[in-house]
Formats: sequence, structure tokens, C-alpha cells
Amino acid sequence: MAQLPGSIDRETCSNAHMVHVPGGRFRMGSDAFYPEERPVRLVEVDGFWIDTTPVTNADFARFVAATGHVTCAEKAPDPAAYPDADPGLLVPGSLVFGRHPDAPSGPPSWHYCPGANWRLPQGLGSGIESLGDHPVVHVTYRDALTYAEWAGKDLPTEAEWEYACRGGRDDPRPYQWGEELAPSWRMMANYWQGHFPDHNACLDGWEFTSMVASFPPNGLGLYDMIGNVWEWTRDRYSLPSICATTAADRCCIVRNPRSADERADNRPPAYGSDDDFKVVKGGSFLCAENFCQRYRPPARQPQAIDTSSCHIGFRCVSRG
Repeated sequence: MAQLPGSIDRETCSNAHMVHVPGGRFRMGSDAFYPEERPVRLVEVDGFWIDTTPVTNADFARFVAATGHVTCAEKAPDPAAYPDADPGLLVPGSLVFGRHPDAPSGPPSWHYCPGANWRLPQGLGSGIESLGDHPVVHVTYRDALTYAEWAGKDLPTEAEWEYACRGGRDDPRPYQWGEELAPSWRMMANYWQGHFPDHNACLDGWEFTSMVASFPPNGLGLYDMIGNVWEWTRDRYSLPSICATTAADRCCIVRNPRSADERADNRPPAYGSDDDFKVVKGGSFLCAENFCQRYRPPARQPQAIDTSSCHIGFRCVSRG
């Protein structure tokens, strides 16, 4: 992959801590939870390197200092791209989950927050001075891909991400760590404990993002693959339909599946086109048992490539 001016290689990148995931075969997806995870299918991936943690605010700050990159959340949206939008919302900002300023006594909800960006994760008046080791948020797909290119890396495919999350093994258990979400009441990841959206017990110690590596790593030594923040992948979002296969149908094994068109990844999509959405993986601090049980390796969700929020970040891979 061509590197941007001022780029650095993997060995000298500020987020250089990576582990190698040996190539292998595994059952991707799940038939037990949400329809978009079905069917379970046999997939094989080549070996690759992956960051041990999500990219942090400190990592991203070094990238911005080196390149002058301005994130999408720091720019006013193009009115032509959002013809039905309220003109008052066509200002720099991002999506934040919390008390709406027009309904401060109501339950937390999603709203567009003018002024919110990676430096101001909860909007004006917030900051990241004490959050250098937390995942960077409010980054769009293009922001994440630009960082990866600067670092001489890439974003993972969905298959690479899921295989790494499973510890580089064919492990069909529902959670990265086993059969139970909180074994012996031990919190294994940063997710929502309580009834979403009106009560968060914060049994894991965090209301929003958590410091990376606050919870146990998986078998490969990877932290925060589950919870904390959703993570961008390279793949365009679509429903799985690989040979209509099941785990028992071993005649159809797909190697290195990838739905991305690299030539189009940094081009603005046509408004309302099917190319607007990428797969994000891993769940976030907002996933709850009563609402969004996506703190599992096969869980997936579509995310518009031009949209950022307070619970989406990323990590990088290297295939060299």
C-alpha cells in the first residue's frame, strides 16, 4: 500500500505493538443470535499482524501532529450530500449518546452534537487531557483508513478481525473468553451493565470508554476486541451468503473473503448508495444484555462511512 507523506513503517509506528496471527481455518458467524450473523460458514485466512489495542487518543494525536489531518467531524457537512438535513445541523460535530440538551431530565439518547470530535468526545467543555490511553473516537472510516495508510498498515477485513478476536482458533463459544458473559461475576469487557438506556450500573468501572488493556487479553494477547469501542473493518456491509454453506458443508471453504473495493474506499459515496456502509465489529460500552448483545466475536453492524460517533474506533493490521 502506498504511504502518505510523513508516513512511518510498522516498526517505528507509535502504535507498533502488534502480534502475529497465524493463518488458519475457522467457522465464521453464528446461527444462535442475530440474523445478520448467519449462516455459519467455513473461512480460511492467511497470517497477518494486528495491533494489540485499539488506536488511542495519544496515537491519533501524533498522527495529526505529523500530517495536519482534519477529521470529518471537524468539518461542516456538505449540504449537497444531505439534502433533507436540518440546515442548523450542518455544522462540524458528531453523534453522542447522553442527555439531550433539549431534554436534560429525559433518558440518554443519541443526538448530533455540534462541536463533538476526537478532541472533544462529549462535545464542548469536554476533552482528552486525561484520556490519552483511551481509544480514539469520533473517527469516520476515511479518518481511520488515512491513519492506517500513514502508519504503513491497513484496516482488517471482517474475517481477519473475527479470527483474531477468537484468538486465532476455531472457537465457536459465544463469548471471546467462554460460555458465560460474566464468569463468577467477573467483568471481562467494557459494556453496559443494567437496563439500557436508563440505568448503567457501571460494574466494570467505566461509564464511557475505558483505558485500553483494562480487561484480560484473549489467547493471542489482544485487548479490547470486545466492548469499549466498535472497530472499523475494510468490508462493505452485506448479509453473508457464501455458497449458502454451513459449518458441516466442507466442500465450500472461502479463503480471505473480502468485500471491499479498494479503489473506492476514499471516494465520497453516491448519496444513498449501497456503498455507504462498512462492517464494524466488537460492540462497545453501550452494548447491553437487554438491547444489543453484540459483545461477541461474530457480531456485526453496518456503519455509514461518513458518520462518526462517541463509540466507534479502530485498530490496524499489517500483512507484510
